[in-house]
Amino acid sequence: MAVRIGIAGIAGRMGKLLAEEVAAAGAALAGGSRRGDDPATLFAASDVVIDFTHATAAIPHAQAAVAAGKPLVLGSSGLSTEQEATVAAAARQVPIVYAANFAPGVNLFLAIAERMAAALPAEQYDAEIVEMHHRQKVDAPSGTAVALGRAVARGRGTTMEAAGIESGRDGHTGPRKAGAIGFAALRGGQVVGEHSLLFAAASEHIILTHKSFDRRVYATGAVRAALWLQGQAPGLYDMKHVLGMG
Repeated sequence: MAVRIGIAGIAGRMGKLLAEEVAAAGAALAGGSRRGDDPATLFAASDVVIDFTHATAAIPHAQAAVAAGKPLVLGSSGLSTEQEATVAAAARQVPIVYAANFAPGVNLFLAIAERMAAALPAEQYDAEIVEMHHRQKVDAPSGTAVALGRAVARGRGTTMEAAGIESGRDGHTGPRKAGAIGFAALRGGQVVGEHSLLFAAASEHIILTHKSFDRRVYATGAVRAALWLQGQAPGLYDMKHVLGMG
């Protein structure tokens, strides 16, 4: 029997791509919801639900997943600390894949970033993250940029907050703090997503870049995650687990 996949926000740009990828994967489209709909109805009809809508929907969708006992794939960015904590609590009862980015290449990028950060001392190599997205994107820095910052911090045995964050530099900001992680967010046109990580030392620079040209790569990855969730134990997973990297 085909896995029944429900799509939150099915009328949106990502929702339509997800519906196409559900069919391409041989799964069954259980239905979709729109803004204002009761998520319980969608979860009841589905084996798993994919949510790429908005950070404000993360808590009600996580709660609906728990109430229905169904897995959730969450790809919304810009979640607050409270929203992430609610998702983590829900994952103790149902399996959830929560990822900043569902493109396989980005997740390899994150793994490489962590290893490079571990090898390049923070006192000598400044880490700067530059991202660019379309003009409609409402959060900054992007979820993927934040994930890169966290990967760098993990590689250096700390957290992003403890290392220090430098973003939105303007005016006389003083010298750069050693070990801090810098962010720059660019917005314009219809850029799907571009992320660069720069390690800058006095004697050399190393730059890693990933560019997305089609949002479909996110939809394909999300459907892959939804199928992977079938039979998984409760827990908070990410794309490393889906791709067999974690």
